[in-house]
Amino acid sequence: MDRFDDGAARVFTTGGILQDVSLPPVVSARDLRVLFGSRPALDGLSLDVAPGRITSLLGPNGAGKTTFIRCCTGLVRPDEGTLKLFGHAPGSPEVLSRVGLMPQQTGAWSQIAPRQLLGYLSKLYKHPHPADALMTTLGIQSFATTPYRRLSGGQQQLVNLAGALIGRPDAVFLDEPTAGLDVRAKRSVWELVRQVRDAGVAVLLTTHDMHEAANLADDVHIIDRGRITVQGTVEELTQDRNLEDVFLAHTSPAEDA
Repeated sequence: MDRFDDGAARVFTTGGILQDVSLPPVVSARDLRVLFGSRPALDGLSLDVAPGRITSLLGPNGAGKTTFIRCCTGLVRPDEGTLKLFGHAPGSPEVLSRVGLMPQQTGAWSQIAPRQLLGYLSKLYKHPHPADALMTTLGIQSFATTPYRRLSGGQQQLVNLAGALIGRPDAVFLDEPTAGLDVRAKRSVWELVRQVRDAGVAVLLTTHDMHEAANLADDVHIIDRGRITVQGTVEELTQDRNLEDVFLAHTSPAEDA
């Protein structure tokens, strides 16, 4: 039986709109600028995130990746530029129910167990994914009753991913989704992210793993000091060198935070 078939297996189904260039971008950012004091976290960033595609945002620590995700989810307001999700402002009622977020860390869930958490989150949406099926797919069942704060870093990552997907989002933001995962869990997450993409969802992910980006991404944007320095499909960017070499050629050493 396919690990991702119906019920306790396949969680996402193909929506039949893969890579339809006639569809408008889900996320459209133009000339975004965010200042933290006098320091620009984003400095004229522009990019689109398309439905049914995995867009990878790569950059050194402090380059602006997480700041951009926070802008997209309404947690940070840009000082300049325009940003639209589904044609609306980030954080607006028209957007909130259609977006899923997997942050790098969350302290708000420390006392609650995964089963309780996902059960609670599922009640916030009209048509959520079955929590038990999602936990089975991600291998969460074995620690479903353990408080979040007692889980390993990798286990917490899996719970965070389930929380981002439980509401059947049309766009999902994954901030380093496989950090701390072992090889088997990482491959399971990759397969699930591909399913999400194949269901027509717009996926934006950040990662420091060039192998992961090369295997998962349809489109790659490399960000350095708050600006996109190069962009394209994986095939376009790696015609004569690997993605790690492209990354090094278009980024500067990370600055101290």
